[in-house]
Parts: sequence; structure tokens; C-alpha cells
Amino acid sequence: MTRYAIGDIQGCKASLDRLLEKLDYSASRDTLWLTGDLVNRGPRSLDVLHWARAQGDAVVTVLGNHDLHLLARVSGAVGEKKRDTLDDVLHAPDRDDLVDWLRMRPMAHVENERILIHAGLHPSWSAAEARGYAAELEHELAGPDWKTFIAKTAGAKAPAWDTALTGADRWRAALSYFVRARMLDREGHIVADYDGPPKGAPAGTLPWFAMPARWNTHTAVFGHWAALGLDIGPQHLGLDTGCVWGKSLTAIRLDDRTVTSVKAAEPKNS
Repeated sequence: MTRYAIGDIQGCKASLDRLLEKLDYSASRDTLWLTGDLVNRGPRSLDVLHWARAQGDAVVTVLGNHDLHLLARVSGAVGEKKRDTLDDVLHAPDRDDLVDWLRMRPMAHVENERILIHAGLHPSWSAAEARGYAAELEHELAGPDWKTFIAKTAGAKAPAWDTALTGADRWRAALSYFVRARMLDREGHIVADYDGPPKGAPAGTLPWFAMPARWNTHTAVFGHWAALGLDIGPQHLGLDTGCVWGKSLTAIRLDDRTVTSVKAAEPKNS
């Protein structure tokens, strides 16, 4: 079995098909780790969801901020955003089945001293603790009151992470790392509204994966940060190479870190 990780797809099904062909992917033989953001801003979110669900155990995908935005759109917690391309999913005959499949996906996946997340981790978390905090969120999303959970977390400002937090404050604080973290300040707080490359970030801040951290007994595999691009370090693999922005879609073979990329097949998102 070969295990690959692939960066943010975001509805770019033609690029995904091109990459899978280049990898000679087979669901009977290989496993794919997806960094989340299966949907939105690209043209074929519905096709990506249908494909991912059809792969069964061959695909492990975590939830990204755009996936949660789709759930929020379905639940009525938020309205349409300017660059949303979710109408194909929202109007699909099997929308509810797809939504139920999506909300059952993990926020973090830990295996073989690797941790798969969409965006980042708090430096005080061990990999085991991160998995535990993810499980708290997954429990809410998988339950019958998932729409209430979405309503309490969508669009609201997250408080600083503290283990003493409870309820919606705890959910928002943990989610902010799993699906939004990029740069952190010296106290480990997320630098809000900054999505550029590390070299342009505010003074005194660091990429979340460069902070001294307890999780770094594991290798973090993540996406979310197109301006970072492909970034490979001893304990991190950043894989969002901006496919939806007309750049490329990238896979890495986890056992030996061989990188495979294809040029984006879709028009650049605007």
C-alpha cells in the first residue's frame, strides 16, 4: 500500500483527475490523505464530494474551513459569500446524504507518528491532546444537534485557547487552530486576518509549525495556506499549492516524501 497526502482541492476536479492519473492511483492499492477544503471556489465541488465518498476507506480527509462553510450554508447559519461556488452541492438531489458524509469526517487524523489537519495546531497541544480536542468537535458535528453547533461556531470570533474553556467558547477556540491557523504571536495566539507568506507577516510572529511545540513528536501534514505553498520541514508538510488560484495541485508520498504536482487545469479563481 502506498500512502499519499494531497493539498486543498477546493472543487478542482479536473486537476485532481490529472494528479491521480500521474500517481497511477488505485483505491484498491493506495490510501490518500486529503488536507480538507474539498469544496468551494473551484467549479466542481459536487463532483469532488461524490468522488471522495466513493473511495471508501482509501480516502482519509479532514474538515477545512470551506467544508465547514458548506455545512453552515446548508444549516442556514450563514449566507452566501462573494466567491462561493457551492450551488451545485446545495441543489444536488443527494445533498443531505453528502452533507451527512461530510460532517462525519475528522478534524484531525493521527497515524504512524503523523497528524493530518487542515490548518494548524496550538503549540501547547501534544498530538494525543489535539486528537482529543478534535474528537470533542467531531462528537458535536456527528450528533443530531449539529446545526446548533454550526450556528454557535460559524463566523464568531474565537477566544484565546485555554483548557478551562467550555461550550461554544471552547469549540471556537479549538476550531480556530484546526481550520484557520497560519501565523502565531509569541503567546501562541493566531494572527487574525493575515494570509500572506511568512516573510510579510507582522514582526515578532512565526508560522504555527515553527513555534516550539508539544505536537512535534509527530509530523504535521496540512494545507490551508496557499501563500506558503509547498513547504517541507523535518516535522511539517505544507501542501496547499494554490490550485484554485491557477497554480498547482500537489501530492506527497508520505513514506519517502516524493513530491508530485500538476498544473491547475481550471481557470484561476477571481
